[in-house]
Amino acid sequence: MTAEVKRTFDILDRYMELFPREDALGGKKGNEWYTYSTSEYSKKSHQFAMGLLALGLEKNDKVATVTTNRPEWNFADMGLAMTGVIHVPIYPTIGEDEYRYILEHAETKVLIVGDKKLYEKLKPIADEIKSIREIFTFEEVEGAKSYEEILTLGKSKKDELSGKLQQIKDSITPDDLATIIYTSGTTGVPKGVMLTHENLVSNFVAHSHMHNLGKDHRVISFLPLCHVYERSVNYHFQYKGMGVYYVGNLGQIVSAIKEIKPHMFNSVPRLLERVHDGFVSKGKELSGLKRVIYFWAMRLTRHFEYNKKYNLFLKFRIKLADKLIYSKWREALGGNITYIVSGGAALQPNIARVLGMAGMMNLEGYGLTETSPVIAVNNPAKGELKIGTVGPVLDNVQVKIAEDGEILCKGPSVMKGYYKAPELTAEVIDEEGWFHTGDIGILEEGKYLKITDRKKEMFKLSGGKYIAPQMIENKLKASFFIEQAMVIGAGEKFASALISPNFEYLHDWCSQNKIHFRDNEELIEKDEVVLQMQKEVAAINKTLGEHEEIKRFRLVCEEWTPQTGELSPTLKLKRNYVTDKYQDVIDEIYSVSHNNKTGGNGLHIRLPKVNLNLNLKLRLDTRFDISGFIKRLKF
Repeated sequence: MTAEVKRTFDILDRYMELFPREDALGGKKGNEWYTYSTSEYSKKSHQFAMGLLALGLEKNDKVATVTTNRPEWNFADMGLAMTGVIHVPIYPTIGEDEYRYILEHAETKVLIVGDKKLYEKLKPIADEIKSIREIFTFEEVEGAKSYEEILTLGKSKKDELSGKLQQIKDSITPDDLATIIYTSGTTGVPKGVMLTHENLVSNFVAHSHMHNLGKDHRVISFLPLCHVYERSVNYHFQYKGMGVYYVGNLGQIVSAIKEIKPHMFNSVPRLLERVHDGFVSKGKELSGLKRVIYFWAMRLTRHFEYNKKYNLFLKFRIKLADKLIYSKWREALGGNITYIVSGGAALQPNIARVLGMAGMMNLEGYGLTETSPVIAVNNPAKGELKIGTVGPVLDNVQVKIAEDGEILCKGPSVMKGYYKAPELTAEVIDEEGWFHTGDIGILEEGKYLKITDRKKEMFKLSGGKYIAPQMIENKLKASFFIEQAMVIGAGEKFASALISPNFEYLHDWCSQNKIHFRDNEELIEKDEVVLQMQKEVAAINKTLGEHEEIKRFRLVCEEWTPQTGELSPTLKLKRNYVTDKYQDVIDEIYSVSHNNKTGGNGLHIRLPKVNLNLNLKLRLDTRFDISGFIKRLKF
């Protein structure tokens, strides 16, 4: 009888019974891949669980993990779930104050970290926290206890503890708490989202039905497993019997794609934008007839729509373009990609069309940590797909649009609440059980959910018109020259923007145009750079309503990253932080306006000097914006 999955760890029995395979989980040490079979996965997870019991951990204790992606994370996750110990996964990229807050707030008993760097960073913090009894590492670190000691302990106590473990497993109900996931904290301190087994299982089972891939297919996992999105899809992959290969070093994504040849992976829009930019850049390197053919094929992608019937002439052109160009794009991404799931922010429709025309469907979805997470996702299994939307709502989720446009959600995947914060829980879950997402959206054709902005991020100009900044920022970031942007202007006469350029692209552009500069601080003041940025912004303004147009902008010489504080670990803007950091620049933008009776209807060509610390260091181990990713793709 097929094992029914009601708790996360029930996946193990299902995996063993229906989809036995030698490469259930895979990882990489140095240049070599290694794998665990389904039986090894189950055995080590049970050993880990018994090791936890031998350490004296009890149901509802908290264990935190801080690591990059690795197959061994699953042993810990499943072992914790089986013992009723609550898993608190934490980003490996946050600051010391955030670590200290989360570890203390969660009353963590045991901490497991990934490697030497994280151990050295977290050991002093852990030593200060009274509740933490032990710290272990996934990788061998001199002077530290290895997680292997937990496995060994569990193995040695098997005869003594297997019965007790089975009793605990039998006692765990779908309504029991499985995890506390702390939100990335774009405003204020992180909130601990309490998710039950039912929350997680109901969601990943529902979205696992969106495609027909399964036991004959492989995936790679590189988005952080500590984030509910990748974690949920990680369960989804295992539920369907797929082989999952984990990439812990983001610099290895290119080689992983080439070597594993995955059929599917999850991504964030920024990475897909870089892939698209790479396709365009490759075309620009060509000359003559090759260049003409390349961009003819690129322009042809504008015709792509899901479920669209093409006429015979268009079919012929697409088939020819596929043979000459699109097949090379597929090869650059391993040759087997069928689906790329995208979430976290809006994806530019033209990128979805480029990928789709090349036979790599982009399945955009939407959800929050509080909803476990998926609320809606494009669904090829049902043929329910629409570019520019996040797809239809999941079958077991209800959505309604409030009078002010806010998306409300109800269903088994809505969280139990915020840990130790009932008052905050009451602010987002009303008396009827509707979770208030804080996002503004519409249902197109009564079916396809489209996100238009964040409720709290919308602001009003002094003339009474509302601005939805995310929509404008996404348009700005579609430019090759712009990496990040923040639209401002609450209470002012017009909207403006702070722009962090795509310095990698801008440096190449300057080299081609023989523009010399000492550093980025000097670069952003170059007249040629400012004029080019003015052209980019002006082009985007043509697509906006008059009151939405960016009347002024200022370039900044810093890259915005999670490490420097402007972005959350999921690459969302920390608006309060950015506003505080650049308050002088913002004041200057609007002080010019206040002293100008015309209201500042033109873009400034010459930008004032902004004294900011230069930050050009690339952090390949922590950033999603992967330097060199595109350069290493071979066409």
